[in-house]
Parts: sequence; structure tokens; C-alpha cells
Amino acid sequence: MEHQTTLASEIVYSGVGLHSGVEVHMRILPTSADAGVVFRRIDLAGKPCVRASASNVAATVRATTIEEDGVRFFTIEHLMSAIAASGLDNCIVELDSEEPPVADGASAVFLDLIEKAGLKPLDEERSVISVDRVLRIDDGDRFVMIVPFAGLRVSFTSLNPHPLAGTQYADVVVDSGTYRKEIAPARTIAYEGEVEALRKAGLGLGGTLETVIVYNDERWLNTLRFPNELVRHKILDVIGDLRLAGIVRGHVIAVKSAHALNTALARKIYKTYRV
Repeated sequence: MEHQTTLASEIVYSGVGLHSGVEVHMRILPTSADAGVVFRRIDLAGKPCVRASASNVAATVRATTIEEDGVRFFTIEHLMSAIAASGLDNCIVELDSEEPPVADGASAVFLDLIEKAGLKPLDEERSVISVDRVLRIDDGDRFVMIVPFAGLRVSFTSLNPHPLAGTQYADVVVDSGTYRKEIAPARTIAYEGEVEALRKAGLGLGGTLETVIVYNDERWLNTLRFPNELVRHKILDVIGDLRLAGIVRGHVIAVKSAHALNTALARKIYKTYRV
């Protein structure tokens, strides 16, 4: 029997939101069994909460947004990815803004913070979704599917017409060691030609070359941590988005997937096994 976990001590961290560009203060607190992952706005009256659940996904443009009763949190996927990989079941994420800090543009900082705080085992049994059938979401030439597998495995193919990005593939069996080494350091990515349009749309306002990999028609503007960092970050996102369905065991196979398809698969898993 697997036991649920919460944090052994609280986490405190501050930084700038990737899209909002707003300074945000974050605390991640221990909580009780069966609470799940809950986001709380401490700067609003009543400190409203939104549960990190596939049923609360409200938007997926350049980030995953959850919303409930008019309260929303966006760009939660990097933090959720670290929470999934660390084996943390229950916590409260307190923020004084709508968006967690971007940290290093990946999830390594969050993983370090969780490991430093430590996990506390709880008496209650962990609820695990062991996928026993094929579930698939298609959108033209894009798809994401999950098939039975004893652990969590992600195989991702990224097809980008730009010659610098090109076709990238990675296949990872997710455990704490592999995730830390192969996935957690992979940062989010942007094309330089899109940056101005994104900022006019109110997106990417907190992005810098310290937190975002940027490429133009000739070169990468910063040093890559991996030759295929793009697809590794795609896997990081899949893990974070899938965590919205719960603790999932299965083999995810994706081609050109992004947050919309990832969260659609998370909703399908959630409805199939929880409703």
C-alpha cells in the first residue's frame, strides 16, 4: 500500500511571474490527507481557493489556467510537474498574485524546494489511477494518448518547421532521479519573432534570457542545457498537466501536443476513473 504525503515543513519563495511580470510571493504549506493540491489567493478577501484539478481547467493559451468561482491561477504547470515528480500528494500553494514565480523557467528550483522541505507520510492510502485502457485525444496532426504501464512513462515527438528546432524526440520513464537529471532543468522556449506580439497580448512579460530559451532565424540566443531541451520541456509540461487528473500510472505518447491536448487528456482520465 502506498501512503499519501504532505510537506514536512513549509516552503517560502518569491520571484516574477513568467507571463504577468508581477513580483509574487509564494508559500507552500503542509495540509491534511485527501486535500490534494490547492491554490490560495492570500491577497483577495476571504483568501479564495482553487483545487488543482482537471475539472477546473479554464484556459490553455501558452500556459495552463485553473479557475473556480471567478478566481484563477495560471502557468501552474511547472510547479505541478515538480509536485508530481516529487511524490507530493497534498499541499496548499499560497500566492499574492495569479501566477507562481517563473523560477528558472523549468521545474528544478521547485523540485529543490520540495526536497529541502521534505515529505511527511500520512496514514491514509494514496489513490492511484492505473490506466487499464487506451485513452486518446486528437487534433489534426497532433495527438496525445495514454496506454497501460506499470509506472509513468512519457514519449514525446516535437515537429517544428524551424531548422534550429526541427524534429526532436525523447522517451523518459519518470522517477525522481531521472526526472531531476533529464527533465527538471529543461526551460520553456520562445521564438524571438513572437516575443513582441506575446507582450502586446499581455504574455511573457516576466520572461528573460535567464528563464526562457529564445531562438531566431539564425541562432539560439542563450546556451542550451540539452541539445533537445525543447522536447524535454514538453515532457515537463505533460507531467505537470497530467497531475491535474491525480496520481496517474501509464505510458503517455504525444506528437506535437501542448497544454490544450494535455489537459484534455487529463480531463478524460479524470472522468474515466473518478466520475
